[in-house]
Amino acid sequence: MRASIQSFLEHLRVERQSSEHTLRCYEDDMVQFERFLEETGGVGEDATTIDARRLRRYSAWLTGQGYAASTVARRLASLRSYFRYLRRGGEVATDPAASLRNPKQPKRLPKLLRVEEVVRLLDSIPVADALGRRDRAMFETLYGGGLRVSEVVGLDLEDLDLDEELIRVRGKGKRERLCPVGSMAAYWIRLHLASRAPSSGSERAVFLNRYGDRLTSRSVGRLLEDHLARAGIRSEASPHTLRHSFATHLLDRGADLRSVQELLGHRNLTTTQIYTHVTQERILDVYQEAHPRA
Repeated sequence: MRASIQSFLEHLRVERQSSEHTLRCYEDDMVQFERFLEETGGVGEDATTIDARRLRRYSAWLTGQGYAASTVARRLASLRSYFRYLRRGGEVATDPAASLRNPKQPKRLPKLLRVEEVVRLLDSIPVADALGRRDRAMFETLYGGGLRVSEVVGLDLEDLDLDEELIRVRGKGKRERLCPVGSMAAYWIRLHLASRAPSSGSERAVFLNRYGDRLTSRSVGRLLEDHLARAGIRSEASPHTLRHSFATHLLDRGADLRSVQELLGHRNLTTTQIYTHVTQERILDVYQEAHPRA
């Protein structure tokens, strides 16, 4: 089975041009499935011996290991892709994952920062040195454009059009879009670029670490934790929280859902509709707090 898994991963890398992060996720998921086979007496099995019943047992096993429903769903999605690949290649006669269902996921609204909390966060970032100006520019860009953290660390110098306050973003599936980021983000990016110091002339990343190399998503998360603490904001916010806040604040102020979808780079409108639920929740909270007969 290991050989077919390696062939599948190579297919993702070469033909589908999946990112390194995506490849690592798929490999981790497949290693987890192999572990299940070993623990349930399936050492040496190949894909032709796996049936739908075995996969349902695997889903139940994952849940029993304490994984969240979202994690179980992702691991099952990897198996679906794997067996589709084998079926197209004629390595299995039928696809045992075709009828596999995801576990029911609880409806969870995304965490948000209020507008005043975002302003307090951004204004609290010290900008006396180059790293502070980098952080201010980076978080202004995350919130100003509603970017994913992977998109902001992936920005290159040629992606910037600061005169038009636009940036070119490479999103999920390598889909590109133009994002407006606003005058404040453009202002701070200009200040940051004036003191940007790359480790080599070939480094094109906009946002660099202290050694002059491209920042990582994990580093951005740690920086946000530090700045939230400095601002006195008690929150488990992540960089993605700024994206959620961006979408909700736009809808709160009258933006239409289809425009927010385009700004976020969502392929399907249903993905964006979660923010309408957030907005409705906020409206109800305001009503309960303010209406004398509530």
